[in-house]
Amino acid sequence: MLLVDVRNLRHGPVDTQGTIEPDDPLLEGLAMQLATPLDVDGRLQATAEGEYFWKGRVRGEVLGSCRRCLTPLTLTVDAEVGVMFSADPDVQEDPDVFPLPATASAIDLGQAVREELALTVEAFPLCREDCAGLCPKCGADLNAEPCVHAQGSDNT
Repeated sequence: MLLVDVRNLRHGPVDTQGTIEPDDPLLEGLAMQLATPLDVDGRLQATAEGEYFWKGRVRGEVLGSCRRCLTPLTLTVDAEVGVMFSADPDVQEDPDVFPLPATASAIDLGQAVREELALTVEAFPLCREDCAGLCPKCGADLNAEPCVHAQGSDNT
């Protein structure tokens, strides 16, 4: 449940749980692909009139590739998330606050999860810290074995 009816918050905090599938339209335009569905859980509570705070956790796996050798990777996502939603016009420009219309009847946690996912997943991961990368001349994987170009020879 990533869409919460604000009327449910009248009785106190609301526990949230949901799953984002790899083909979810929420992820369109992100330069990443999910390896597994993302599990999202947390708690949303009202903090003031028209203000809500969601504290949650996002877990799953994302596909990627090493920035040096292009080896396919599966990256683990396990992120704690804290997000403020507000209808207060004085904080609408604050990048740490998700704006809400004054007449909001529901809070969509999806965009906050999307943004946190984009910020959490490493854009340029390495398969290992000492990755040797690819030969710039022939493209050989220098982790597997050295090539003649990497040894300083001019043989082409």
